Amino acid sequence: MTRPNRTDRPYDIVLYGATGFVGVLTAEYLDAHAPEGLRWAIAGRNRDRLQQLRERLGGDVGVLQADGSDPAALRELAEHARVVATTVGPYVTYGEELVAACAEAGTDYTDLSGEPEFVDLTYVRHDARARETGARLVHACGFDSIPHDLGAYFTVRQLPEGVPLTVDGFVTANAMFSGGTFASALNQMARGRQLAAAARDRNRHEPRLVGRRASAPTGAPRFAGEVGAWAVPLPTIDAQIVRRSARALERYGPDFRYREYAAVRHLPVALGGVAFVGAIAAAAQLPVARRWLSSRLEPGDGPGPEKRAKSWFSVRFVGEGGGRRVFTEVAGGDPGYGETAKMFAESALCLAFDDLPPTSGQVTTAVAMGDALTERLRTAGITFRVAASR
Repeated sequence: MTRPNRTDRPYDIVLYGATGFVGVLTAEYLDAHAPEGLRWAIAGRNRDRLQQLRERLGGDVGVLQADGSDPAALRELAEHARVVATTVGPYVTYGEELVAACAEAGTDYTDLSGEPEFVDLTYVRHDARARETGARLVHACGFDSIPHDLGAYFTVRQLPEGVPLTVDGFVTANAMFSGGTFASALNQMARGRQLAAAARDRNRHEPRLVGRRASAPTGAPRFAGEVGAWAVPLPTIDAQIVRRSARALERYGPDFRYREYAAVRHLPVALGGVAFVGAIAAAAQLPVARRWLSSRLEPGDGPGPEKRAKSWFSVRFVGEGGGRRVFTEVAGGDPGYGETAKMFAESALCLAFDDLPPTSGQVTTAVAMGDALTERLRTAGITFRVAASR
């Protein structure tokens, strides 16, 4: 496959859903950090709100109006861009038409989806066409799942080649989530059967890995002496993304295993967190309870600047293989919003401008952009470091 030259298109990047909470933060980041000559536009369904945002930004920013329920408008939007970055979720409800448009037009696509069902559905329905047109479909380009995917990739690169490797990730954070993130999480919790069906369908379509193994089993709760905290398995998409990177890249070795945990200092806090998530998941099965929970934090709501300024995250990794053990860390500020907007914008810029490996179809951040995106994020202030090794 030879990637098509799309420099004749009007825009390098189109940010769809630009007037939402994370969309505004991403637009502000692009406006402040975009390279000279960047041709970009903000897009969404409400032209008045887009114009207001354009006036706030004050730069040479285009405005495109497109409703997510209008396939023709989304096709036109995709044909105007080299890269489309979308914040519009829940993606399983609102996202597929835009993926289809980008796959058909050969347009690179990024999103912030942490929804396994959506990612599996788009693989089954649009990966093949994207491979034909040269489009790169890169999901989970925010806190889900860049620190975990690029962090595991960074860790693997500190270990010997050609030997079985294991990596465990331990997440700690001090942050709030927005209404949009909460709505996506509730939606996924309520769609257990659909999520399982989408995973089975993907497994039927995905080529088998020959001569190598890559797994991401759910670990058991335990006290992890290597990080001095209780380790609680995390039911997020991150481990699945890391596993797909390992399947695609031989650098992960002949037999790779990844597990991910929340790292909690005190056992009562760990048990309380598990109970709280279980209660929310149970309530999400009931439409009345789900609507009530959704009303507590509306989409578009989110933490203010003061709270975001005090927020932080750290993902510590323990990698082993070939007689070597390494401790690494990916860390930064507000994970859900400030740093997510940074990761998201830098991912779009990386796809648009950097010299990257020749890939197409549905690919992960590590596969599509590994070293280049890691360096961009380091330059932007996110830490990737080796803490210790032996």
